[in-house]
Amino acid sequence: MQRYIIQRLAQAVLALVVISVVVFALARVTGSPVDVLLPEEATAVDIARVEARWGLDSPIHIQYIKYMGNVLRGDFGESFRFRGQVSDMIWERLPATVQLAGFAVLISAALALPIGIIVAVKKDTPIDTVGKIIALLGQSLPSFWLGIVLMWIFAVHLDLLPTSGRGGISHMILPGIALGWYNVAALMRLSRSSMLEVLDTEYVKLARIKGIPEWKVIWKHSFRTALIVPLTYFGLIGAVIMTGSVVIETVFSWPGVGQLTIEALRSRDYQVVQAMVLMFAFVFLVINLLVDILYANLDPRIRYT
Repeated sequence: MQRYIIQRLAQAVLALVVISVVVFALARVTGSPVDVLLPEEATAVDIARVEARWGLDSPIHIQYIKYMGNVLRGDFGESFRFRGQVSDMIWERLPATVQLAGFAVLISAALALPIGIIVAVKKDTPIDTVGKIIALLGQSLPSFWLGIVLMWIFAVHLDLLPTSGRGGISHMILPGIALGWYNVAALMRLSRSSMLEVLDTEYVKLARIKGIPEWKVIWKHSFRTALIVPLTYFGLIGAVIMTGSVVIETVFSWPGVGQLTIEALRSRDYQVVQAMVLMFAFVFLVINLLVDILYANLDPRIRYT
């Protein structure tokens, strides 16, 4: 088990290094932030002064080495646009994103897992058909479009919920549903297919022959085994929701890191964009690592593959 964890950890670190190189290079493809910081009539002296101030006059590989050295010390630099420490800006807005993401994950799990199990047990019935329609719509509708429609219905026409901003539970309902709906559909389909496979196994048939009550067969003997497949995807939900928050936070004016990322992209704020991508990548890799370890505990055969 220890060797398995070390291998997965090494792969995660390598992936993070590759991502840092890619995002550092791509962030500069859109142009120099000097174009945003200075007016059009700026002289060559002004441009040179600003580039020296922000370290943009060095070769790109030198800039990368300096940047990663600072990152390893927890310093993500200073924002070009907001004139503040990037790490402080992230910590200021991160609680809002975590709050919304946690609510969306809760919605995904609370709806998808029981519905997926029920439609598997009720295979080829009207309940199963309804479940398939929900899954199809969930994976077909863009989250931003769903968010706008929900806002139009429940906030504008019915005046039941607020349209934007961060506040209590009422402010989280619409963006939480829009953010988590895709994962409800995906997780429900995985739960259904996994449960169907388990219900067709010999030990489940034997349990039924022995006269064990059907609810015990489903929720005690089959449910735990059927969770292995959706659990793998469930680990990705947190990362998918974190990255998906970039769009939803913009739609609902939710003051999280997603909205900060959009603002940084518009102003070519390298420091913020790089920090956001690295943070999202780190969250994604950590969640995957934890899921791999949990997966290996549920199925020891994984450790030796």
